[in-house]
Amino acid sequence: MEAERLAEAENRADQIGGVNLTEEPADVADILFDLARRETRTFSNRFARLLMNDMKTAVHMHKRPLKSAGFRVLKAPDVPSVLVELGYVSNKGDMGNLLSDAWRARSADAMARAIDAFLAKRVANVGGEKPDKPAAPRAKP
Repeated sequence: MEAERLAEAENRADQIGGVNLTEEPADVADILFDLARRETRTFSNRFARLLMNDMKTAVHMHKRPLKSAGFRVLKAPDVPSVLVELGYVSNKGDMGNLLSDAWRARSADAMARAIDAFLAKRVANVGGEKPDKPAAPRAKP
């Protein structure tokens, strides 16, 4: 079972956006991989800024909220990604926020708005329909 999972993961490593690169010459595959990685990094940075702007209207944020690091789990070459750190359980103030239904709802609402806006822009940029207006705040649970 583990061998199957590893083989499948290895096979997927040669794909970008569902396109199998194993049939391409190595230099072409490397170039395509690099282009996909660059585009993905740009999308990740755009989404991080959008997310930060929505989050700062909803909750108090650290004075320097945008940082970057090479986390292995965030390195897919064709999937934009961000890591959201909402607080530390060792910090009393953060723990109070994390236990607050209202704070969690505001945080989730801000994240959902940012995701909706980011995806709407992506769809519009690839020829999809552009939304008539920005995403509205989501209903409170």
